[in-house]
Amino acid sequence: MGMKTKIALGAVVGIVVIGAVSANAGDSDTGTADKGTSASADRQPGGAKDAGAAGGADAGEGKEKGKEKAEKAEKKASQAEQFKAFVEENGTAQEKEAVSHVTKVQGADEQNDILDTADVYTDFTGGIMGEGTGPAKLIASAFADWKQSENGLVTVYDADGELLGNGQF
Repeated sequence: MGMKTKIALGAVVGIVVIGAVSANAGDSDTGTADKGTSASADRQPGGAKDAGAAGGADAGEGKEKGKEKAEKAEKKASQAEQFKAFVEENGTAQEKEAVSHVTKVQGADEQNDILDTADVYTDFTGGIMGEGTGPAKLIASAFADWKQSENGLVTVYDADGELLGNGQF
């Protein structure tokens, strides 16, 4: 075998080893059998826990579940509602007026800082020559205050889906 062949073979073996190690690196559930048996014993009637301990645990969990439900309700609010709430709390009077026309926000929840795009829909009419062009800049500015990205673009549309304006966030 020539020298180039040995180097190429070594590189291929190295890549395979790195791939195998990285594939197994995230698999840390080595004791799943132990976890399953202890959890199933707790769930079964007459399991390892006595009735008094189970009752005490359930009472504590009720409070935690109530908090979790409240947090989920906040998360279930649409992106438009979250945006409006942010502007209502932190925006200027002009921004609050402009954002009151927002009907829908898309793309604000998932960002990767590479190329983030968000769309804001309003109830303005007339497209770029209509009444919503000025408020669209305020909406884009308020959106930039709400969400930050390394490379984000927010686009504001009117009721018919025509472009009103855009801005970076």
